[in-house]
Amino acid sequence: MQDPRIDDDALSSGTLAGFGPPTERFVTQRPEPPTWLQEARGSLGAPGRYVAFEQDGAVKVVAVSREWTRIGRSLAADIRFDDATVSRRHALIACEEGGVRVLDDRSLNGIQVNGRRVEWSPLTDGDTIAIGRHTVYFMDTTKVANTAEPAALSE
Repeated sequence: MQDPRIDDDALSSGTLAGFGPPTERFVTQRPEPPTWLQEARGSLGAPGRYVAFEQDGAVKVVAVSREWTRIGRSLAADIRFDDATVSRRHALIACEEGGVRVLDDRSLNGIQVNGRRVEWSPLTDGDTIAIGRHTVYFMDTTKVANTAEPAALSE
């Protein structure tokens, strides 16, 4: 019998052994996104991939357009959290031909995507990434823009 703590998609998502889906005793509901997230999404100037987060009482939205976006405590990080729960080199967001994924960059506290601890995971619109005590929200508006274009052409 397979260990119920190990997820079947561990090979395709980088889920760590022992950190699989919650069992019935530990089922938790995904928290509602913050109200500011919808406002941040509405203020985007162009279709693309973005991450949004709160820092020092302000909402920050960062475009994820380069091959690698570094997240950490280091001054060299593209997204910097000056916080002891965040490693100097905590995570990487990789833009690849097949999509976007986040990778743990050998951090001490690890990363979680949608509440599951992973070494790496593909990202889709609306995913949450826990970096230390910070939550980063991934927004992908490229698919929305691509599906809207044919409708405009058919009019």
